[in-house]
Amino acid sequence: MIAAVELGGTKVLAAIARDPLKPLRQIRISTDEPSATLRAVADFFDEAREELGQPEALGIASFGPIDIRPGSPGWGRMGRTTKPGWAGADVGGYLGRRLGSPVNLDTDVNGAALAEARWGAGRGLGSIAYLTVGTGIGGGIAINGEALHGAAHPEIGHVRIRRDPGDSYSSRCPYHEDCAEGLASGPAIMERFGKTLTELEPDHPFRSILADYLGQVCATLVLIASPQRIVIGGGVMTGGALHAGVEKAMLRWLNGYVETGPADGSPFIVPPGLGDQAGLAGGFALAQDLLEGGE
Repeated sequence: MIAAVELGGTKVLAAIARDPLKPLRQIRISTDEPSATLRAVADFFDEAREELGQPEALGIASFGPIDIRPGSPGWGRMGRTTKPGWAGADVGGYLGRRLGSPVNLDTDVNGAALAEARWGAGRGLGSIAYLTVGTGIGGGIAINGEALHGAAHPEIGHVRIRRDPGDSYSSRCPYHEDCAEGLASGPAIMERFGKTLTELEPDHPFRSILADYLGQVCATLVLIASPQRIVIGGGVMTGGALHAGVEKAMLRWLNGYVETGPADGSPFIVPPGLGDQAGLAGGFALAQDLLEGGE
């Protein structure tokens, strides 16, 4: 029995399962202020384990930035997140204490990258990148079944992109004027137009600008990490039918310099094979890794 949490900027999914792709109990909670949100997750686990038993491990796939360094005094705590009220929140420590199970914690996008590599659109490939475009923009990379870590975790959503000449929007990100999250996230679109991307007209000119912005991010990923596939999920992508446009923009920015994609010629930029369960499946992948001796 293992437990999983996907903590996103808009919603939280929590579940208990034996088979990671078939949760026995699952709940969706809106992401509110930290204490109420984390307490609601812990209360769900209290009720679920009365029925199903104590989970052997908990995997948490969380939005960030968050301290994922084992042994760090700040492990499990949020960093300087753009999510109001969440800076410093003790995500890993609180949920671990309440559930009473060992915890493996990583970013939501690293978790989703692991899950997509193991069970989804990256299955059978040695390396994939996962991007989410929603409340924020984030990215994770899985290489040979392991998430990429360094001094901390990647913050792909904050790479600088070249602004479209006709885009005068100031930026949603309080740290950067021209990063992907600041210009292309869901809240940035809503601030510009008072509408979601899905609600914009099918021929609205911003659709091509957005595809170009995300294509720049993907081109950067190709040049730095050379993944065999890029998986893009998140609420903005759900209704936007943008994947083909993003790939076209990426190829334009790469300008023929490098080859991309799996050797069999299958699509390079694709939606998540696990759909909107990729992040939660990432939590289960982290719990599995903990039981199998991984960090």
